[in-house]
Amino acid sequence: MTKGNDWGATSDTTPSGNSVHRQGESPQDETGVSQGEKIRAQQGSVSKKVLLREPVSEDGAAVHRLISRCPPLDENSLYCNLLQASHFASTGVAAEVDRELVGFVSGYLIPQRPDTLFVWQVAVAEEVRGLGLAGRMVREILGRPGCGQVRHLETTITPDNAASWALFRGLARKLGSTCTEAVMFDRERHFFGLHDSEILLRIGPFSPGAVAG
Repeated sequence: MTKGNDWGATSDTTPSGNSVHRQGESPQDETGVSQGEKIRAQQGSVSKKVLLREPVSEDGAAVHRLISRCPPLDENSLYCNLLQASHFASTGVAAEVDRELVGFVSGYLIPQRPDTLFVWQVAVAEEVRGLGLAGRMVREILGRPGCGQVRHLETTITPDNAASWALFRGLARKLGSTCTEAVMFDRERHFFGLHDSEILLRIGPFSPGAVAG
């Protein structure tokens, strides 16, 4: 995965407001509701509207646009995104709100090791960050019947991608499993100095009960 799990320019965390307020106080409007409370209420409303489903080929162009809006994610060709949304639909997730694509996870079962799901790329639109959507999408894949034999999850992450490290280490904790790390694609050996090394993060083994929990 090239810069694969950046899932946007920043992490999937709650956006901070720009209002200036005195120390120890929460900014409030005329109703007495703090800005933080309003943000949480809005996020809760949006979270209820998020639909997670298998992608279809018609999602390919929307996936391409979404990834272009989530720097520093590496953009693949539109044709690649069409294949991800069709041939690999059973191990991918499309997240939509009001029929607009706001999240996408691409992945596949490693052919030589069908008990291992490889997560290629995770993208979350800026307007729905802070809802834990990235983790929900990955767990959605793991919970499908076609992944019933999966006992390990792998992905690659660049060393400076703190958001992705937090996402997958958090997922490992929820699955009650451990992580191992090793260089998969080296900056000099594989990328000729044009890209940071990609570190393989391997989670597992975990049980079906852990996925469902």
